[in-house]
Amino acid sequence: MSFEEEQQRILAFAQDRDWQQFHNSKDLALSISIEAAELLELFQWSGEVCEAEGKLQRVQEELADVLIYCIFLADHLGIDIDHMLANKMDKNARNYPIDKAKGRSTKYTELD
Repeated sequence: MSFEEEQQRILAFAQDRDWQQFHNSKDLALSISIEAAELLELFQWSGEVCEAEGKLQRVQEELADVLIYCIFLADHLGIDIDHMLANKMDKNARNYPIDKAKGRSTKYTELD
C-alpha cells in the first residue's frame, strides 16, 4: 500500500467512527506531543544506550501513533502533506548545503 493509500485508510478509520467531531487543532497537537512522549519513554533511563534494542516493536507502534495524529492534524487544517514535506526539504537544502553541513550536527544558523 502506498503512503497516500495508507493516509486515506487512516482518515477513513476516523470517519467511520465519527471521530472528526473531536479533532480540533489544539487536541490533535496535544495528541502528537503525548504520543511523542510515549516514544521518548521507551528510551528513558537507558543510560548510554542510544538505540531501541529489544524495543523495536513498541517504537514502531508509538511512532505510528505520532504519524497518525500528524495525518489527522494535516487533514483538519487542509494541509497537503506531500507539498508540505517538499517545501520543508527545499528549505532544509538551502539551510544545510552539503559543502557546509556534511558530517556536522551544527544548526544552520551557526554554519560557516
